[in-house]
Amino acid sequence: MKHGARQRNSRLLDYLFAQCLSTHVLQIVFNEISAAEISRMDTMDQLELLDAFKVSESDLVELDDDKEHECFGKMTREGKTLYRFRANDCRIYFEVAEDSVIVHRVLHKNTFSDFLFRSKMPISEDEQLADSKHFWKLIDEGRNARRM
Repeated sequence: MKHGARQRNSRLLDYLFAQCLSTHVLQIVFNEISAAEISRMDTMDQLELLDAFKVSESDLVELDDDKEHECFGKMTREGKTLYRFRANDCRIYFEVAEDSVIVHRVLHKNTFSDFLFRSKMPISEDEQLADSKHFWKLIDEGRNARRM
């Protein structure tokens, strides 16, 4: 990663951390892959996404209670739970470990829209992704990446 990109990532992560302190949300940790994915975005788009991406325990409890939530989704595989946050054209895939949100991937919605269009399955996006080996390969790459 270039020096300028590292500085921009550092400023964005500082901004995100300050936002986390100002509200009661879980600490957000990006790995190398998710940090690189978000750094490819326009700076204003990054700031808007990071401003919108606030995860509280109550958001996740609502999902556990099978309540609808406009921004969050949940999928499970082999006993592991993965969450999705949707904002504008981005999808953030993360898991929760202790008091942290660990971001595995930050993807543009079109990353999976072609898959969804081709599959034409009459089930939800989260259910389709939970059954996709390609999707879980992307997530596993993020899980195995070094945390920033």
